[in-house]
Amino acid sequence: VCAEAFNPDEEEEDTEPRVVHPKTDEQRCRLQEACKDILLFKNLDQEQLSQVLDAMFERKVKPQEHVIDQGDDGDNFYVVERGLYDIFVTRDSQTRCVGRYDNHGSFGELALMYNTPRAATIVATTEGSLWGLDRVTFRRIILKNNAKKRKTFELFIESVPLLKSLEISERMKIVDVIGEKVYRDGERIISQGDKADSFYIVESGEVKILIKSKTMTSKDANQEVEIARCHKGQYFGELALVTNKPRAASAYAVGDVKCLVMDVQAFERLLGPCMDIMKRNITHYEEQLVAMFGSSMDLVDPGN
Repeated sequence: VCAEAFNPDEEEEDTEPRVVHPKTDEQRCRLQEACKDILLFKNLDQEQLSQVLDAMFERKVKPQEHVIDQGDDGDNFYVVERGLYDIFVTRDSQTRCVGRYDNHGSFGELALMYNTPRAATIVATTEGSLWGLDRVTFRRIILKNNAKKRKTFELFIESVPLLKSLEISERMKIVDVIGEKVYRDGERIISQGDKADSFYIVESGEVKILIKSKTMTSKDANQEVEIARCHKGQYFGELALVTNKPRAASAYAVGDVKCLVMDVQAFERLLGPCMDIMKRNITHYEEQLVAMFGSSMDLVDPGN
């Protein structure tokens, strides 16, 4: 891959004037709806997202209109609001349709990220509407934000005791796949009895782990009992992934909490070297439950 050099530490935020395309309230609503599921925008904070939405402009298209052409220089990133768009790729003098955008999606980011020519031709097959974002704003906000996030995650992941045993290359892979979620005071992060789909590391704040025990008397059966607290750098949610059973406990935010979140597929693929440490912790959990309830049945047969 040939990529344009981009060092976020050297690029000043305000070297370029902010681009603003005025919009009506109706346009703004349509734009926000079109952008709500765009992956590239997910990690932007509210101010950054607002700047991106300000800079986007509406482009109406007609049937058979070429939005971008393979081989051209990249100028804009596009989000589909409505319409059908066919994707054509030409190789060895042969052009074929390789896919279609159907009233949602986005395209054009690769040429902006890697300074390469357009890799495909996009042709509107119906009337439609797109929202465009210019190259300068795309690079200034989105690439810079992603680079900053990556640096922050790298530094944090280096400090997590569980991940100390991993090679540097393995930790970098975790940085690539991990996401960040914010929880408000009292918000439930995982629920006892649910199917497990994610693993969590506390980035900031405090998380309390509560359990409804089957071994308690029926009068108190629905009473949740706090069994642990997790602080910065500690992890939770691994038990159900290690044992392939439902969640054995619930987790709640204490105050505002930020967690790094990894899905089950990435967990299984990347955290194999840490599995022995996590399995050893199961013994510790069992001892805690025996001390509190006189039995560790809730780990053997978890559920509501």
